[in-house]
This record gives sequence, structure tokens and C-alpha cells, in this order.
Amino acid sequence: MAHAEVRDHPIFSRSYLYVYIVILGSLSAFGPLTIDMYLPALPTLADDLGTSASIAQLSLTACLIGLALGQLFVGPFSDAKGRKGPLVSALVIYTSSSLLCMFAGSVWVFIALRFVQGLSGAAGMVISRASVRDLFSGPELTKFFSLLMLVNGLAPILAPVAGGQLLTVMSWRGVFGVLAVLGALMFLAVLFGLKETLPDTNKKSGGWKEAVSTFGLLLRDRIFTGYMLTQGFVMGSMFAYISGSTFVLQDIYGLSPQMFSLVFAINGFGLIIATQVTGRLAGKIKESSLLRYGLVQAVAGGLALFLAIFLSLSVIFMCVALFLAVSSVGIINTTVFSLAMETQGEQAGSASALLGLLPFLIGAVVSPLVGLGDGTSGMPMALVIIICELIAAAAFLIFVRPAESSKERTSE
Repeated sequence: MAHAEVRDHPIFSRSYLYVYIVILGSLSAFGPLTIDMYLPALPTLADDLGTSASIAQLSLTACLIGLALGQLFVGPFSDAKGRKGPLVSALVIYTSSSLLCMFAGSVWVFIALRFVQGLSGAAGMVISRASVRDLFSGPELTKFFSLLMLVNGLAPILAPVAGGQLLTVMSWRGVFGVLAVLGALMFLAVLFGLKETLPDTNKKSGGWKEAVSTFGLLLRDRIFTGYMLTQGFVMGSMFAYISGSTFVLQDIYGLSPQMFSLVFAINGFGLIIATQVTGRLAGKIKESSLLRYGLVQAVAGGLALFLAIFLSLSVIFMCVALFLAVSSVGIINTTVFSLAMETQGEQAGSASALLGLLPFLIGAVVSPLVGLGDGTSGMPMALVIIICELIAAAAFLIFVRPAESSKERTSE
């Protein structure tokens, strides 16, 4: 990896690179771990706390809201105070809230603690991305982010499986004990293994007024907004897949839990492979070209899924369509991050926050939609996925592509 692209940053060496990848990749995985690891325990948790399943599921909603809002606060704060200090503080809060979740005696206390857990867990997601932008630019930014996603991409695959296995030897409270241990380990890793990446000269000092102004500038940036919408709606399709595929594949198409887990894992590894191939191709093929291909694949996968369900084709066709749609996320996320953050060096934290916020907001809206209908068709899931993919492609064509064409004509 070319060191010139790190802009001669004093903390970097090739040996430290891999340590950095593992730490930042683990931090970026806090969101999926916090969301998914306890999901297999929800029925038991509801019984233990003497509440209904719908009330217990509010703990997931609270966590998602915390993860979304936390990014809005942490991003600008890290632009002003640096990356390491806010991250250390957030990990202390995350570990403490996870421990308190273990001892919650009321579902409402538990829901409140889950909000705090999401709020603090957001720091790992935002600051890991912002730290990468502090150090890299151009194709090297894409390459490094693809390595980051290799670590992060395993989390949504492994977290529910790990949670299910943990429940064979401990209660749901023990799962939050494990999350607390992970939080403590990451606290030590960051404290002793992670160095500050934001130079003092790049720190902002205008407080929250400047933070709001920065968000306004970013949202008025046509190209950045286009990238943000593209990624947000592609991730919306991913949330629709995660929310609906269990029901569709098992209850409607008759897959066993084991077969569903296999399909879910294959799609997850497809996403990881697509991310790594994209990283390898960065610098050889323009990131904008890779992004366009990813969007074509995403729309093709969404259309194929719609046709597979509409024409009542076999489950194999449906799984192939899902694979195309899910793996395209690896291409799109990697390239969008690099292209959107390329010109945001001075407000990387705020830009990272907006890029991370929108997928959770869209996910919170679309996830309930896949359950509409009479429960005998996968069409609601297919419609949500293809609509999200088409909006993502439209956002790119309307906001980003004209600016790209203008740049190409100028360079000629």
C-alpha cells in the first residue's frame, strides 16, 4: 500500500497498518453487534421481563434511534476534539450501559439503556470512518475502506449465530455481559493501540453552531447529497432484506432454519467478496465506474427478485436474485464512501455522521413495510427492495452523474 497516499502522517507504518485495520474494523462493527447479537433472545427476554413481544421489540427500535442520533452528535464533536478522546469516552459509556442492561428489572429501563447503548455505540461507526479519511485519499481510501469492511462485514453474519450459541450456555443477560466485555476490550485497544489521527490544525473550534452550519453546507453540496442518498437507499434495501428474508424464505418458501442460515451466510460472504474485489480494482478502474456497475447490479438483482416472486419461480431463482442485490451493497458502499469523503477532509466526522445516519433512518421506515399484506407472499419485500434500488440509481443519475459529466468535459 502506497504510503504517499497517507500524506506522510507521522503515526503510520506498514506494521501498524494491520493493527489499525483490526481496531477500526472492530469499532465499525459495533452497530451490527449491538443490533443483532441479542435478537435470538427476544422471546425469552420478553417472558423474563413480563412484557409482550411488541414492547420488547421497542428495545431494538430504541437502539436504532440511538445509533442514528449518536452519529449526529459524535461526528461534529470528533471534528472539534479529535478522534481518540471522544471514542474512549463513548466506549466507557457503552461498556457501562451494557453492564446495566444485564441487571435491568423493568422493560422500560431496559429500553432506555438500549438507547444509551446505541447512542454510545455510534461513536465506533462514525469515528472509524472519519479516521480512515484523516489518513487516506484517492484509490488508497477505497482500498483501505474495503479492508475495513472485511472485518466489519463479518459482524452481521456472525452476530445472530454467536447470540444463538451463547443462549445455549447463558441467559439473555449473559449476552449483554459479553457485549460489556467486548466494549471493555475495545476501550483498552483504543486507549493503548490507537493514536490520534486528526491534526490540531484541522480541528474545528466553532462549537455546535459551526456543526449545524457544517451539516447545512454538506446537505447543500449536490454531489455529496447524491452519494448520501444513493448509499442510504441501497442500505434501505439491505434492511428490507434483513427484516423480510427470514419470514419469506422460511414461512413462505419452506426453507429450514439451517438452510436459511446457509443462504444468509452465502449472501453475507458475497457482500464481503464484492467489497474486497472493489478494493483490489480501485486505482485500476475509476471508483465512479465501479459505482455505476454496482448500481446496475443492484437494480438487476431487485428486478430479478420481483420477477421471481411475481412469476412464482423456484426458490433457487429467488436466492440468486438476492445474492445479486446483497453483494452489490459491497461495491456501492465501498465506492460511495471513498467518493463522498474525498473532498471532506476538514469535516470528515460530520460527513461520516450524515453518511451513517441516513441508512438507519431509511431502514427504520422500510423495515415494517416488508410485513404488509396477508403473509402469504414475498411481494412486499420484493417491492420495497426494488423501489429502494431504483431511488438509489435515480439519486446518482440526478445529483452525481451531471457533475461527473461536467468534470469530464472540463478535463478534456
